[in-house]
Parts: sequence; C-alpha cells; structure tokens
Amino acid sequence: MNATLERMSSGMEEIIEFVGALDGVLVLRPGPGDGTPELAWGDTFFYYSPDGTVPAATQPFATIVTKDYPDDDGCRLDRPGAFRVNVAAGKDAYIRWTGHAPREAVPADGPVQDDTVIAHPAYG
Repeated sequence: MNATLERMSSGMEEIIEFVGALDGVLVLRPGPGDGTPELAWGDTFFYYSPDGTVPAATQPFATIVTKDYPDDDGCRLDRPGAFRVNVAAGKDAYIRWTGHAPREAVPADGPVQDDTVIAHPAYG
C-alpha cells in the first residue's frame, strides 16, 4: 500500500478517492445544510463502516483537515492548497515514524514542513 500511496500525487481528492474505494470505508464530507458544525466544513472523515452508517461510538480512523483549528495552528493550514492527513496508525507505527513515544513532549522546531510525518499537533 505504501508504494501505491507514494505513486499518487499529493492531491486531496486523489487521497479521498483512494481511501474511499477501500472495502468498508465510509467517507463523510461535511458541508452547509447537512447539520454538521461549520468548523468541520471542508474536512473529510473516514470510518470503517461496512453497513454504510456512521458509527455512534468511535472516532474516524483517518481525517483530512483543511484549516487551522483553535489551538492547532502549527501546520499553517491557512496557506492555499494546504491540508493535513491524520491517520490512527497505532503505537508501534507512531514510534517508527516519529521517533517518539505517544504523548511524549516533542520540542517544536518551528512551522511544520510540507510532506512530512509528524505527531498530531494537538494530541500526538
């Protein structure tokens, strides 16, 4: 799967199409008029839901965030075309990709660089 993702361009729509085509994945794209909070509009949420209904007691396994949230501006998503892909990868993958244990304080080195793997800026 990594090879497939590496061959893709970094376009948000291609990522949504790729993940949405996986078996059992439900894609939610909040927007005006659907009852979702305005803050979520423009973001994308991916759930494992073979029956096509939003799971009531679980978080999405991945999200695409298109804007800075309150207290979460380190990625500078206010730039044109910028977005962040969040993936629940598990502890071992987290350590392998970031070099840090979950919830370990990691010093900020300034703004996040594009196309890099980082811990989630708000909760690791």
